[in-house]
Amino acid sequence: MKHIFAADIGGTNSRFGHFTVTENDCLLLAEVVWLKTTDAGSFRHLLDNLGGNGFPLLPEAADIVVFAVAGPVEDGVRSRPPFIAWDIDLSSVQEKVDLKKCLLINDFVAQAFACSSEAGERAKVILTGRTVAGAPVAVIGAGTGLGKALLIQAGHGRYRAIPSEGGHSNFSFVTEREHAYQEFLLREHHEQYVTGNTVVSGKGLSYLHHFLTGRKKEPEEVAQEFSLYPETLAWAAKFYGRACRNYVLETLARGGLFVTGGLAARAPEMLEHSEFGKEFRSSDTLAHLLEQVPVSLITDENSGLWGAAVLARQTLREATDA
Repeated sequence: MKHIFAADIGGTNSRFGHFTVTENDCLLLAEVVWLKTTDAGSFRHLLDNLGGNGFPLLPEAADIVVFAVAGPVEDGVRSRPPFIAWDIDLSSVQEKVDLKKCLLINDFVAQAFACSSEAGERAKVILTGRTVAGAPVAVIGAGTGLGKALLIQAGHGRYRAIPSEGGHSNFSFVTEREHAYQEFLLREHHEQYVTGNTVVSGKGLSYLHHFLTGRKKEPEEVAQEFSLYPETLAWAAKFYGRACRNYVLETLARGGLFVTGGLAARAPEMLEHSEFGKEFRSSDTLAHLLEQVPVSLITDENSGLWGAAVLARQTLREATDA
């Protein structure tokens, strides 16, 4: 039996999972702990907080450790996450702790691998379609920011995931009223330009509700009151659909689209709203292609841990086969 230490470090929450790989290669989740990322003053402090919460598996006791972080990874060991107050450097950790094998990956690389896990198998179908064998699978999700990645088959049951920082690129606005919202966001958020991270995210939901109603509320409050504010829900669904459509077209992800992340998992009505499907399949040139792309929602909020564990198991297999 092999033991996997998996971590999904986000801008708001950090999740930790202890997985085991059985003799017949089954992946089992033994324990999960969630911590507030903002409660830690450094990466080392976060790991110390985990130890103080009685997590049963120390990183040095695991056969492999995978840290997934909400930011780009440099040289496989460093990351400066844009929405976390501290950096991660595995080389400094490994100077103090003897880790057998350790990987640092982008959090949406983990979400991509999650599509081939139990979390992906339990995903809810939002829009039906027909996948193309061997085509890329697009993965997108909103939480603190907007994450994106691609999952590609690598043969012999293996996968590769390609990260993206597309959430930091411009978000497109169309109608006159949408452009008024764009000007509102530029005043409120003080960005050079409005990004997908601002529009399709938790804070984006708060900004949108403020613009449409004049009321300032936390994202959780807005989502809980969608039935009282149908215009907020319709706009949120439309913007999410637009982000998904654009990513599928940019990547030709005819293997399907998986939506993940805390926002849609907690408020699936955004994807179930008619404006989502209408916007996703809206194209003057490629509507026929978009109509064939199935969309599924991963509702398991530990999906990043599952993805990190799937990659860990694949890495262990490859080491054995080498």
